[in-house]
Amino acid sequence: MELSVLNIKGEDTGKKVVMPESIFGIEPNTHAIYLDVKLYLANQRQGTHKSKERAEINHSTRKIKRQKGTGGARAGSIKSPVFVGGGRIFGPRPRNYSFKINKKVKSLARNSAFAVKAKADAISVLEAFSFDSPKTKAYINVLNALSYGNTKTLLILPAIDSNIILSSRNVPKAKVTTVDSVNTYDLMNADRLLISESALSILETQMNK
Repeated sequence: MELSVLNIKGEDTGKKVVMPESIFGIEPNTHAIYLDVKLYLANQRQGTHKSKERAEINHSTRKIKRQKGTGGARAGSIKSPVFVGGGRIFGPRPRNYSFKINKKVKSLARNSAFAVKAKADAISVLEAFSFDSPKTKAYINVLNALSYGNTKTLLILPAIDSNIILSSRNVPKAKVTTVDSVNTYDLMNADRLLISESALSILETQMNK
């Protein structure tokens, strides 16, 4: 698979790059993608939900009525779950939703996500660029020049570039990441992948570990 390298004005630079077949040319494994996306979403959950149960309610434990002869069911203290303000039965407790998957499965999932985008012709390779200072308008101009102003985009850089990251932070539907931080969820969530030319060689090394 061969793609043309574009500059930030959306013009063809005349250079061509060969996309690694070991990443972009494989047959996508949809189940691996599902597992890795599920893992990512599970890890985003804080799991801090909590409700007070009967033993945690600060109310009187005095028996509120006699046990027999009232014509109704027996009732204990006001802390009983059947009363307003009482403890909750089987309420949520803090828990960890995260789980683990095999490292090779994660790698396969990421490669599969790249392959999905390659088959959909949803990848553009950009010439290396940077900004002198963080400016949201500058990043918007780049997206508009590429005709992706209203598209969900993911820009993959070889390393952290603070000016580019800060410039994109307030742009709707735009996200910037690095080769080391790219994940399956972000890849699948984007409609268009923008890959820096200098990130390709690093990407091949990282994805095949």
